[in-house]
Amino acid sequence: AGMYLFSLKDGVPIWVIGIDASGTLEKTRKQVTEIARNTAELIELGLEIIDDDIYINPNYAYPAYGVPSKETNEAIRLAARTEAMITDPVYEGKSMQGMIDLISKRYFPAGSKILYAHLGGAPALNGYSDFYRNG
Repeated sequence: AGMYLFSLKDGVPIWVIGIDASGTLEKTRKQVTEIARNTAELIELGLEIIDDDIYINPNYAYPAYGVPSKETNEAIRLAARTEAMITDPVYEGKSMQGMIDLISKRYFPAGSKILYAHLGGAPALNGYSDFYRNG
Protein backbone atom coordinates (compact mmCIF):
# COMPACT_ATOMS: atom_id res chain seq x y z
CA ALA A 1 0.00 0.00 0.00
CA GLY A 2 2.80 2.40 0.90
CA MET A 3 4.79 1.87 -2.28
CA TYR A 4 1.65 2.21 -4.37
CA LEU A 5 0.75 5.51 -2.68
CA PHE A 6 4.31 6.77 -3.09
CA SER A 7 4.04 6.20 -6.83
CA LEU A 8 0.80 8.19 -6.96
CA LYS A 9 1.91 11.01 -4.68
CA ASP A 10 5.25 11.69 -6.34
CA GLY A 11 4.34 10.64 -9.87
CA VAL A 12 7.05 8.00 -9.89
CA PRO A 13 6.40 5.52 -12.70
CA ILE A 14 6.55 2.29 -10.72
CA TRP A 15 4.45 -0.82 -10.89
CA VAL A 16 3.78 -2.44 -7.54
CA ILE A 17 3.06 -6.17 -7.50
CA GLY A 18 1.90 -7.79 -4.29
CA ILE A 19 2.31 -11.53 -3.92
CA ASP A 20 -0.47 -13.22 -1.95
CA ALA A 21 0.85 -15.92 0.38
CA SER A 22 -2.39 -16.51 2.27
CA GLY A 23 -4.59 -18.04 -0.39
CA THR A 24 -7.25 -15.44 0.46
CA LEU A 25 -6.82 -13.05 -2.46
CA GLU A 26 -9.94 -10.93 -2.02
CA LYS A 27 -9.46 -10.59 1.73
CA THR A 28 -5.84 -9.55 1.20
CA ARG A 29 -6.79 -7.06 -1.55
CA LYS A 30 -9.45 -5.50 0.71
CA GLN A 31 -6.96 -5.18 3.58
CA VAL A 32 -4.33 -3.53 1.38
CA THR A 33 -6.94 -1.25 -0.22
CA GLU A 34 -8.18 -0.15 3.20
CA ILE A 35 -4.65 0.65 4.32
CA ALA A 36 -4.05 2.59 1.09
CA ARG A 37 -7.34 4.51 1.45
CA ASN A 38 -6.70 5.43 5.07
CA THR A 39 -3.14 6.49 4.37
CA ALA A 40 -4.16 8.49 1.28
CA GLU A 41 -6.65 10.35 3.44
CA LEU A 42 -4.05 11.03 6.15
CA ILE A 43 -1.54 12.45 3.67
CA GLU A 44 -4.30 14.33 1.85
CA LEU A 45 -3.56 12.71 -1.50
CA GLY A 46 -6.97 13.64 -2.86
CA LEU A 47 -7.46 10.42 -4.82
CA GLU A 48 -10.03 7.69 -4.48
CA ILE A 49 -8.44 4.26 -4.12
CA ILE A 50 -10.55 1.31 -5.29
CA ASP A 51 -9.95 -2.43 -4.95
CA ASP A 52 -8.97 -2.76 -8.62
CA ASP A 53 -6.12 -0.26 -8.10
CA ILE A 54 -4.26 -2.82 -5.99
CA TYR A 55 -2.56 -5.62 -7.94
CA ILE A 56 -1.94 -8.82 -6.00
CA ASN A 57 -0.72 -11.93 -7.75
CA PRO A 58 -2.36 -15.06 -6.27
CA ASN A 59 -0.22 -17.65 -8.08
CA TYR A 60 2.28 -18.47 -5.32
CA ALA A 61 0.11 -19.14 -2.25
CA TYR A 62 0.06 -22.90 -2.83
CA PRO A 63 -0.13 -25.48 -1.37
CA ALA A 64 -1.53 -23.63 1.69
CA TYR A 65 -0.84 -20.78 4.08
CA GLY A 66 2.36 -21.47 6.02
CA VAL A 67 3.16 -24.54 3.94
CA PRO A 68 6.08 -24.03 1.56
CA SER A 69 6.02 -25.57 -1.89
CA LYS A 70 9.07 -27.15 -3.51
CA GLU A 71 9.48 -23.94 -5.53
CA THR A 72 9.24 -21.79 -2.39
CA ASN A 73 12.00 -23.83 -0.77
CA GLU A 74 14.17 -23.48 -3.87
CA ALA A 75 13.66 -19.69 -3.81
CA ILE A 76 14.50 -19.52 -0.08
CA ARG A 77 17.71 -21.44 -0.63
CA LEU A 78 18.69 -19.44 -3.73
CA ALA A 79 18.22 -16.11 -1.94
CA ALA A 80 20.25 -17.35 1.03
CA ARG A 81 23.03 -18.84 -1.09
CA THR A 82 23.44 -15.98 -3.59
CA GLU A 83 22.40 -12.87 -1.65
CA ALA A 84 22.70 -13.92 2.01
CA MET A 85 19.03 -12.96 2.27
CA ILE A 86 17.06 -14.92 4.82
CA THR A 87 13.41 -15.40 3.91
CA ASP A 88 10.72 -17.41 5.65
CA PRO A 89 8.39 -20.01 4.10
CA VAL A 90 5.21 -18.20 5.14
CA TYR A 91 5.38 -14.86 3.29
CA GLU A 92 8.85 -13.80 2.18
CA GLY A 93 9.80 -17.13 0.62
CA LYS A 94 6.61 -17.20 -1.42
CA SER A 95 7.08 -13.63 -2.61
CA MET A 96 10.73 -14.41 -3.47
CA GLN A 97 9.47 -17.42 -5.42
CA GLY A 98 7.05 -15.14 -7.24
CA MET A 99 9.72 -12.61 -8.17
CA ILE A 100 12.15 -15.28 -9.39
CA ASP A 101 9.41 -16.99 -11.39
CA LEU A 102 8.17 -13.77 -12.99
CA ILE A 103 11.71 -12.79 -13.96
CA SER A 104 12.40 -16.25 -15.41
CA LYS A 105 9.22 -15.98 -17.50
CA ARG A 106 10.35 -12.54 -18.80
CA TYR A 107 7.24 -10.93 -17.29
CA PHE A 108 9.08 -7.62 -16.95
CA PRO A 109 10.32 -5.62 -19.93
CA ALA A 110 14.04 -5.91 -20.69
CA GLY A 111 16.04 -3.40 -18.69
CA SER A 112 13.49 -3.12 -15.89
CA LYS A 113 14.78 -2.24 -12.45
CA ILE A 114 13.19 -4.55 -9.91
CA LEU A 115 13.08 -3.87 -6.20
CA TYR A 116 12.21 -6.69 -3.83
CA ALA A 117 10.84 -5.34 -0.56
CA HIS A 118 11.73 -7.73 2.26
CA LEU A 119 9.19 -7.21 5.03
CA GLY A 120 11.04 -9.01 7.80
CA GLY A 121 9.52 -12.47 7.98
CA ALA A 122 12.78 -14.19 8.94
CA PRO A 123 11.72 -14.84 12.60
CA ALA A 124 9.11 -17.26 11.26
CA LEU A 125 11.98 -19.59 10.38
CA ASN A 126 12.14 -20.62 14.04
CA GLY A 127 8.92 -22.58 13.58
CA TYR A 128 10.51 -24.49 10.67
CA SER A 129 13.90 -25.23 12.24
CA ASP A 130 13.60 -29.01 11.85
CA PHE A 131 12.77 -28.65 8.17
CA TYR A 132 15.66 -26.29 7.35
CA ARG A 133 18.28 -27.52 9.84
CA ASN A 134 20.49 -28.94 7.08
CA GLY A 135 20.06 -25.99 4.75
